[in-house]
Amino acid sequence: MSYVIKRQKELDFSKIEPAYINKYVWGGIYRPTAYAKLALVEGKGFALQMTCYEKDPKAVYSNYNDPVWTDSCLEFFASFNNESKLYINLEMNSAGAFLMGLRESRENKKDSATVTDIPKTKVIKNGGTWQVEYFLSFEVLDKLFGKVDYVSGYTFKGNFYKCGDETDYPHFGMWNPVGTEKPDFHRPEYFGELIIE
Repeated sequence: MSYVIKRQKELDFSKIEPAYINKYVWGGIYRPTAYAKLALVEGKGFALQMTCYEKDPKAVYSNYNDPVWTDSCLEFFASFNNESKLYINLEMNSAGAFLMGLRESRENKKDSATVTDIPKTKVIKNGGTWQVEYFLSFEVLDKLFGKVDYVSGYTFKGNFYKCGDETDYPHFGMWNPVGTEKPDFHRPEYFGELIIE
């Protein structure tokens, strides 16, 4: 699948098309409506907003790098530099607990000391919905992935996820299908195309 990243001078998520997280290749009866919106803010970086319709999302964890994937969680994985095998995983629950990793695979993770620039994050709860927002500056991305020119037409890989490994109804949703027998989001070979407008 592919998703076109809109360029904006001033961030306005209301003008961004959603990427629906509606593929549940590993089954399960619980499939909350969820989607992501990704924008490039000119001269600054990438802004991401992820939304889920859940009345009472599980949120046990509250600290940085806690295992938030076991809670009700929204996640974004992306490899911003096509010359590198590295990808970033950003995961957050509705309490604002945030996990970030830089890796080549599930097993091959960089030491957390190398990931010193934590992106700006925000959580918004509104009745039966919750949202997470991230801002990844070009400066931070350059430190993590090396210099990349994010010009119109530049394409990189990524995926958007909704999960809850230890919720009452474990669920594993994704935007681009992952072709593994068991749940595993750490499979960059199944990332979709993210194309800058």
